[in-house]
Amino acid sequence: MASNRIGRINEEIAKELSALIRNLKDPRVQDTMISIARVETTPDLRYAKVYVSFLEEDRAKEALKGLKSSAGYLRRELGRNLQLRYTPEIQWAADDSIAYGARLLKLINSLEVSQDEENHQD
Repeated sequence: MASNRIGRINEEIAKELSALIRNLKDPRVQDTMISIARVETTPDLRYAKVYVSFLEEDRAKEALKGLKSSAGYLRRELGRNLQLRYTPEIQWAADDSIAYGARLLKLINSLEVSQDEENHQD
């Protein structure tokens, strides 16, 4: 029962942070396409580890620094928007799953299938 609640809280935190990140004025964050991959909150709601993925990998390091510097502001706004007893402290972590998936898709699409192999599969 509690894991369902934590799952719903994780989804709400991800949704709120996505909206809040779009409004940040930090140029390191504004200039980069950021996607929240997932959120993991501790059962006591004290800490939330937010995994973020960046479209431009070369800007990921600076964008992550920008997110870390704005963590206090984001936590305060998160507390205002979500009605929780405790607002979790945000810990940021880079997630490369989207870039990894894109690389795999590119590799799969680059494979050539000969006509003979294609006919034998049908």
